[in-house]
Amino acid sequence: MAEAVRADARRNYEHLLAVAGEAFAEHGTDASLRDVARRAGVGIGTLYRHFPTRETLLEALMSSRFDVLRASAEDLLGAPSPRDGLLAWLREFAVGSTAYRGLPESVMTALREEGSELHASCHAMRAAGGRLLARAQESGAVRADLTAGELLALVAGIAWASEQSAEPTGMIDRMLSLTTTGIAADRSADTTPA
Repeated sequence: MAEAVRADARRNYEHLLAVAGEAFAEHGTDASLRDVARRAGVGIGTLYRHFPTRETLLEALMSSRFDVLRASAEDLLGAPSPRDGLLAWLREFAVGSTAYRGLPESVMTALREEGSELHASCHAMRAAGGRLLARAQESGAVRADLTAGELLALVAGIAWASEQSAEPTGMIDRMLSLTTTGIAADRSADTTPA
C-alpha cells in the first residue's frame, strides 16, 4: 500500500512540475500558484505540500536545466578554442534563461542569496562556467579582470533584454556578439559569436 501511495505522490509531483512549467512559460515566473494547482486538478494544499514556496517550485523546474548547463560547461572545457567554448556556453545559458519570463532575475537573485533554494543548483552551474572563463582567460582570449559573477550578470541582462524583443534568439546572438568585444583581452579580436 505504501508503495502505491509513493507512486501516486510521485505522479502528482511530476504532473505539478509539468503544469507549472506550462504556466511559467505562458505567464512568467510570477504565474499564480493557485492557477497552477487549478490547472493540475489539485488543491492549493497539495501544491504546497510538494512545493512549500514559489522558489522550491522554480528550483525543481530549473535544477535539471542547471545540471545540463553544468555538464555542457564541463564538456566545453575540451573545446579546441577556449574563447569559442566559453561563447557557446554563454549562448546556451542566455537562451535557457529565456524559458520563462522573469527567469533571468530569479537566477541572479538565487546566485546572490546563499540561503535561497535555487542557490545550490545555480552554484554548481556557475562554478562550471567559471572554469570555462578561467580557461579562456589563461589562453589570453578574455580579459583577466572579468569575474564569473560579472559575466553571468551580463549574460542574464542579455537574456532579460531578449525577453523584451520580438526575436529573442536574434537579440541574444547580436548582444553576445557585441559583448564579445567588451570581454576580449585583445580589442581587435574577432567578434563573431560562437
